[in-house]
Amino acid sequence: MDKELQNISRRMKSEGEKTIAYFNSLPPEAWKQQVYTTGTCWNIHQVLAHFVSAERGLMHLVREISSGGRGAPDDFEIDEYNENEVSGLQELEVSDLIEAFSSGRKEFGALVESLSATDLDRLGRHPWFGETELRKALKLVYRHNMIHQRDIRKALGSGQPVPHLDIKPPAQNN
Repeated sequence: MDKELQNISRRMKSEGEKTIAYFNSLPPEAWKQQVYTTGTCWNIHQVLAHFVSAERGLMHLVREISSGGRGAPDDFEIDEYNENEVSGLQELEVSDLIEAFSSGRKEFGALVESLSATDLDRLGRHPWFGETELRKALKLVYRHNMIHQRDIRKALGSGQPVPHLDIKPPAQNN
């Protein structure tokens, strides 16, 4: 396997393990802590549901782009998608969500291992980055969780949700 793909695969695996360990370490009372101030104001349980749905959606996106497809449609509404997906998963027990995330991350790892170095250069539309290389979309998979976990830690530390910042994705150099 290509060295860059090995690094991405290794990071996905290690960050996935850290994510699982983190969620497993939370006490029962933490799961109701509100994390965000926008949309449906997700609590920690809902953020974990978001991780599960994001893994599924991003796997579909990677398969689409790596097989020569366009990626996300131009009219794809990421916030609407996230709200709908989380609402469909939020009733699951925490243990079921953790298991779903774990099995999804293993499946995603196998997908990454099936890719070639030339796949990393393929361009496709990512719902957040817009037109980008597949390598950037793959790296966002583990970075995405790190960002949300940082926000969870802030919310737990302060007992307050994290204020919404209207952050735009970085400009792409294609």
